[in-house]
Amino acid sequence: MDDPRRSEPWFPDLCRTQRVAIMLGLAELVVLVVVLTPDGAAGNPLARFVYISGFALWVAIAICALLCRLRARISQLPVRLGSLLALLLAGAVAGIFAGILHSLYGVIGPPLMGLGFSHFVLRCVAVTMLITALALRYFYINDRWVAQLEAHARAEADALQARIRPHFLFNSMNLIAGLLRRDPEVAEQAVLDLSDLFRAALGTGEGDSDLRAECELAERYLSIESLRLGARLQVEWHRDEPLPWSLPMPRLILQPLVENAVLHGVSRLPEGGKVVIGLSADELMLRIRIDNPAPDPEGVKPGLRPDGAGHAQRNIAHRLAYRYGETARLERGWHDGEYHCRLQIPLKGEGA
Repeated sequence: MDDPRRSEPWFPDLCRTQRVAIMLGLAELVVLVVVLTPDGAAGNPLARFVYISGFALWVAIAICALLCRLRARISQLPVRLGSLLALLLAGAVAGIFAGILHSLYGVIGPPLMGLGFSHFVLRCVAVTMLITALALRYFYINDRWVAQLEAHARAEADALQARIRPHFLFNSMNLIAGLLRRDPEVAEQAVLDLSDLFRAALGTGEGDSDLRAECELAERYLSIESLRLGARLQVEWHRDEPLPWSLPMPRLILQPLVENAVLHGVSRLPEGGKVVIGLSADELMLRIRIDNPAPDPEGVKPGLRPDGAGHAQRNIAHRLAYRYGETARLERGWHDGEYHCRLQIPLKGEGA
């Protein structure tokens, strides 16, 4: 089992609205099973469903509130001991509610559901602990799966950075060395651009980037590549304002796509070409397009497709899918000498 002594609590977070809704749904499912099960009880099934639902939903809400409040303390215990304590607390909540309900109902009518006090309370406690155990196990496994996805995404981002560092650094240093004698001022500017580029993109700090920083990163990269390729590389930006410049997004999303356009497109053509980068947004989506001339890439069929052509694109597609879910897309395609890359990122909401 996982070591509970960690920076993040291991116990599932029942403060989240989605998980409270799941718990309420499970409670209603149990109520439906109880009502539909033949037990010889008299009375209107609809009325039974209503009053049993009221009892089950209050129990579910109380359990979620209690376990939400005690999450940090439970997480300080070993996983098995903490899980057992959580189930006992859930059973205690159900027992208290069941005892109160049975006592009140006994004052105004026959025993609830034809059961005695002890039988009714123990039955409610057992069912509640069973359902709570299943729900907590599901939440626990889901949390571990999400944590593994996040770790995998971070590892892929680190691998991408490790690939970019030596590759781009060596090319840039060779370029600067060649410029030192014939154009020292341009060489100095290239050094400054390279310094800014690595400070922004490949620094030791972690956390999100934003749209403005990603565009500045791509501009610095293109500035250095334009020194290497000269007139063979032309760059055209289309910014359809207003744009969400402060939109949080994963690091190294735009620059690797621009690098692909230069290295695998323009630089392979004797005459070079133009890289066109377009940004637009509506109320729901940020859309980024990158177009460039390119030789026919092996194994890529004409037309846009929702998968990556190389390591960088697969990495970006994976990180976007982890962060935003199915609403984020990376599509690419080659047609009539042009390579097209289309990226869409939701402006609101994240996956998981």
